[in-house]
Amino acid sequence: MTPTEIRVSKDRKLLTVSFGAESFALPAEMLRVLSPSAEVQGHSPEQRVTVGGKRDVTISRIEPTGNYAIRITFDDGHDTGIFTWSYLSTLGREREARWNGYLAELTEKGLQREPR
Repeated sequence: MTPTEIRVSKDRKLLTVSFGAESFALPAEMLRVLSPSAEVQGHSPEQRVTVGGKRDVTISRIEPTGNYAIRITFDDGHDTGIFTWSYLSTLGREREARWNGYLAELTEKGLQREPR
């Protein structure tokens, strides 16, 4: 499954990815805090990091990675996550559950969405 369209909003806070008739609007903050990078995900579930303070993050640049993914550079300098088409589709389909899980983790760890 390859996207038919990838678009960044003018304010750089939203990435829209379309797969034919299915389209997902993914906020930059969500993409940043759920980045598939080792920096965020770790090398095992136990090493995963909950990233707070990214409410105002924006997308600086998107670069294709082969025919299977994009690399997103965020304005905080994070650029190590490779977002595969499959992962972007999963984030779109599971957006609410994943976002609610992230918000619960923030609360549990005493973190905030706002930058400090």
